Amino acid sequence: MTPLVSHKLACWSRPHRLLRRVMNKITLALFALLCSPAVLAQLPGIISQPLANGGQSWSLPVQTLVFITTLSFLPAALLMMTSFTRIIIVLGLLRNALGTPSAPPNQVMLGLALFLTFFIMSPVFDKVYQDAYLPFSQDKMSMEVAMDKGSQPLREFMLRQTRESDLALYARLANLPPLEGPEVVPMRILLPAYVTSELKTAFQIGFTVFIPFLIIDLVVASVLMALGMMMVPPASISLPFKLMLFVLVDGWQLLLGSLAQSFYS
Repeated sequence: MTPLVSHKLACWSRPHRLLRRVMNKITLALFALLCSPAVLAQLPGIISQPLANGGQSWSLPVQTLVFITTLSFLPAALLMMTSFTRIIIVLGLLRNALGTPSAPPNQVMLGLALFLTFFIMSPVFDKVYQDAYLPFSQDKMSMEVAMDKGSQPLREFMLRQTRESDLALYARLANLPPLEGPEVVPMRILLPAYVTSELKTAFQIGFTVFIPFLIIDLVVASVLMALGMMMVPPASISLPFKLMLFVLVDGWQLLLGSLAQSFYS
């Protein structure tokens, strides 16, 4: 290495070493400041506070940590613990049955599924708010009691939609004794059983939706074969008839109304 190159490298690395020393000093100063007894005394402690009814309430830092951690599970809870799974699968199968893979677009399908989910789950959410969140926000119950109270409406909703055979399957896989009643079903058994039941129900509804459009496809294909028009794609001919049938029977109202009623029948 030539002296000129060595000189350039030394000049280039000198500011970086200086910056590293400054950052180390700042870090040490902040660490010393935070570890001082005066500063530590002013920080809120991670402790539990007794309530008037004999329970305990965690301090604000712990509640904030639990709340932020819970937010990361909201998408999974929306997909697996509500009516969203059944609705989005049925809407997707309807779009395939119509033969329009891009209409309605995915954004419209997701938005419709979300709003219909909130409509169906509104009684459950209202009960969670009244029984769990409102007393907890008024310091009338601890976080543990609020979480237990808030999970009860969701448990009741999922148990109403879950088949006993699915519950028995996952209880057997978990090596649990025979369940004495729905109130003793653990959540680790209820969640997969509920999702399995929702998938079965969604495919059953999708099969019913497919039948009339499949008949139209068969009729159109038979007519084209009889006319010798084998080069004409049947899907392009049957699509207008499918749309006309869906509009004449008021398909959206019929399908969405049936989906909403299926959760409370």
